[in-house]
Amino acid sequence: MSGSGRFGTVVTAMVTPFTSDGALDLDEAARLAKALVASGSDGLVVAGTTGEGSTLTDDEKLDLFAAVAEAVTVPVLAGSTSNDTPHSVNLSAQASTTGVAGILAVCPYYNRPSQQGIAAHFAAVADATPLPVVLYDIPARTGRRVGPATVAAIAAGSANVVAVKDASGDLTAAASSIAAHHGRLEWYSGDDSLTLAFAALGAVGVISVASHWAAEEFHALFDGAAQGDLASARAANARLFESYSFQGGDQTPNPLPAKAMMRTLGFAVGQCRLPMGVADPSLDAEAAGVLTRLQAARG
Repeated sequence: MSGSGRFGTVVTAMVTPFTSDGALDLDEAARLAKALVASGSDGLVVAGTTGEGSTLTDDEKLDLFAAVAEAVTVPVLAGSTSNDTPHSVNLSAQASTTGVAGILAVCPYYNRPSQQGIAAHFAAVADATPLPVVLYDIPARTGRRVGPATVAAIAAGSANVVAVKDASGDLTAAASSIAAHHGRLEWYSGDDSLTLAFAALGAVGVISVASHWAAEEFHALFDGAAQGDLASARAANARLFESYSFQGGDQTPNPLPAKAMMRTLGFAVGQCRLPMGVADPSLDAEAAGVLTRLQAARG
C-alpha cells in the first residue's frame, strides 16, 4: 500500500531555532537536524510552514539551507518559494547551490491566483532549478487549492516536479490523483492526522510536524500499511492521537507547540517570531505531558 519515496518515508518539517533575541541560530539548527535524523527522520524540510519560512530573510534562508544540508546526509528540501513568482524563481535558483536535495514549492498565497496562474508559477519555479521539486498544497494557509487538473498540467510540463505534499484534506481527490499519477508523482501526506488514510491510498510517506518527537510511530504506521498489517498501523496511529491534537489549534497554532516540545527535549530553539510570538509557559508543561504519555504508550 505504501513505500519509501525518494526523500524517505518520514520527512520532518523542521522548526527553525532562534536565539533569545530572535536571531537565527545556525549551530542549534545543525544540532537539531542531526538529532532528528538520529531519531528516525529520513529527510528534512527547512524554512517551510513549521520552520517559519515567511519570517526569514532570503540571506537567513540560504544560510539555513546550507547549514542543515552540510550537517546531515539525508535529503533536505528547501522552502524557497512565496506568493511572488520572480522572487520565488530567484531564491530557488540560489537555494539550488546550497547543497539541498530539492525544493518544496508552496501554492502562492494571498494573491488568490487562478489555476492557470498557479500552474504558471510552479512551472517558473521548476524551470529555475535543476533539482527535484515538490508541490505543496495547503489551502487552509494559502486560500487556494492546487486542483487535480493543475497538478496534471504541471507534471506534464515540468519533468523535475516529482512529488506532492498534500495538506488539502480532500481524500477523495487524493485517491484519484495518486492512482492517476502512479509511477510519475510521489504523494506525501501533509496533514499528520490523515497519514494513516494517505498510507492506505498509496502515499509514499509523510512530511510531518509530530515526527520531531514521534518518528518511531510514523515508521510503524507505514511499515504496517506496507505489510498489510492494519492492526499494527492503527495501533501506531492511535499512539499519535494526542500529538495530533497538541501540535496545532486556534490558540496555539503550529509551530508554537512543536517549538515547545523541542524545548522540552532540550533543544534551544527559542520562541517564534511575530506574528506567532511567544508561547504561554503552560504550553511547555503540556508538551512534557504529551511526551511522557507517548513514551509510556510505547511500553
